[in-house]
Amino acid sequence: MPAITTQDGTSIFYKDWGTGRPVVFSHGWPLNADAWDGQLNFLASHGYRAIAHDRRGHGRSTQTWDGHHLDQYADDLAELIERLDLTDAVLVGHSTGGGEVARYLGRHGTARVGKAVLLGAITPLMLQTDANPEGTPIEVFDGIRAGVAGDRSEFYYGLSEAFYGFNREGAAVSDGKRREFWLQGMQVGLKAAYDCVKAFSETDLTEDLKAIDIPVLVAHGDDDQIVPIGAAALKAAKLLPNATLKVYPGAPHGLNGAFEQEFNNDLLAFIKG
Repeated sequence: MPAITTQDGTSIFYKDWGTGRPVVFSHGWPLNADAWDGQLNFLASHGYRAIAHDRRGHGRSTQTWDGHHLDQYADDLAELIERLDLTDAVLVGHSTGGGEVARYLGRHGTARVGKAVLLGAITPLMLQTDANPEGTPIEVFDGIRAGVAGDRSEFYYGLSEAFYGFNREGAAVSDGKRREFWLQGMQVGLKAAYDCVKAFSETDLTEDLKAIDIPVLVAHGDDDQIVPIGAAALKAAKLLPNATLKVYPGAPHGLNGAFEQEFNNDLLAFIKG
């Protein structure tokens, strides 16, 4: 399997499809690169080099004991980009992956990157604080940790319902999609999954966003039950120097069906533009 070995000896698995301008995808929690297969196939078919990696602790990458925080995730992404010698890349991050992209750009700069996309991203901060009253209370994240530490198999399957909006009246429920989510979740090391909750909920990415000097597409569903839009995209778009905000009415956190196809078309148009 294609992989790089980072400076601390971690093996990071990645997919590398097609040729052309590189588009690099960072996945959400608790998923892996497989979550991007639809976008990888779509862009590779349109003349782009589509790359997606499994974050450390997830999927086919090493299940490390430590390093499950945004700084390390960003450094791993930097090593992948540098090892593959990518230039003028487009970075695309969903959910936690959006935080990974933002921290990479804030920490490593934009010398190798031309554009970025934040989809349902955790930016700038998910946690509710006095300065961020629109955020999610810490008790919610404590509940996620309890679910992961307890019966994580049942927890992941249950979480998939809200993740894809299948709990909404009239939603076209795909049990196969829920099982896919469960399968990817079960491939995450328990320690990695548990620690990542703190990473995606408590990391403040405000200053990272302010420092990003390239065009950024901020895309978010307004019925996102996992990363509510009010504390995320609506704030992130105002912090970014060069942002385009795209709101998908009625769309959940995990895009599927018509929502996914609309995003694919918007992604392609943004890359070409």
